[in-house]
Amino acid sequence: MVLPVCDHYSGVAARMRKSLQLQADLTQEFGTCVFDVTLDCEDGAPVGGEAEHAQLVTELVLAAAPDARVGVRVHPVDHPAFEADMAQIAGQAGHRLSHIMIPKVESLDDVARAERTLLRSFAPGLPLQVLIESPGAVHRAFDIAAHPRVQSLSFGLMDFVSAHGGAIPAEGMGIEGQFTHPLVLRAKLEIASAAHAFGKVPAHCVVTEFSDVQAMRVAARRAAREFGYSRMWSIHPSQIRPILEAFAPDERQIDTASAILLAAQQADWAPISHQGVLHDRASYRHFWQVLERAHATGRPLPAEVAHWF
Repeated sequence: MVLPVCDHYSGVAARMRKSLQLQADLTQEFGTCVFDVTLDCEDGAPVGGEAEHAQLVTELVLAAAPDARVGVRVHPVDHPAFEADMAQIAGQAGHRLSHIMIPKVESLDDVARAERTLLRSFAPGLPLQVLIESPGAVHRAFDIAAHPRVQSLSFGLMDFVSAHGGAIPAEGMGIEGQFTHPLVLRAKLEIASAAHAFGKVPAHCVVTEFSDVQAMRVAARRAAREFGYSRMWSIHPSQIRPILEAFAPDERQIDTASAILLAAQQADWAPISHQGVLHDRASYRHFWQVLERAHATGRPLPAEVAHWF
């Protein structure tokens, strides 16, 4: 499954509008939609103003460009506003949504409840993306990932750290600690492994130090190359391009993948030797995925393979 490598979150009215405009601008620049916009009800809606915020989100989704990829994060399934969120947003704008994010998923039962509520509001259904935010949810990540409606698993770093009652220091939420504390590392690996086991997309957590672009680059690179994540959250426009750069294959990787797949095609997908290295259908699948990621991040492809996309 291939999704844009960046999922950009915004919940304040002005920022939601700017996010949608930025998506349209970068789509024109790269020739493809290189990041999703997820409009946020959970953290974006003021207490007592949940219904008004859901109405605003609905209006923004319906007004988005025809080729926009727009999702929404609703309230958790046990929140009083959850069903109203679903009825309002999915019910009126489901045909324009790319996904719905369900936060604070604890179990398979939560996913089943979210699906039932979704289908009551929008019968054709939508992909559900889920946010894993507690030790218990990490323990049940494989069960959650197996649900056919689930498209992607995201790691909720800050709630995960807070759920440990002070056992993980506050530094575990920072740019250094989230890549060094053993419990956080274990959670990241479990979520990525669960997602890949069922062909779903693992999405890496936020970097809260949004003004440090270099730190963002390092974190995104580590998420992609060391932890097996194929998507990452952005919470500030300055984080989008570093995520795209980190998750995109470089020119050498694109050229190698193209050469191997072209040779394989000429050999009718039988095993080949390329620069003294054996390749067969297992490696062909890998190099096809390299080209998929290149296309999804707006990287130019050689003319001989560009027609495949």
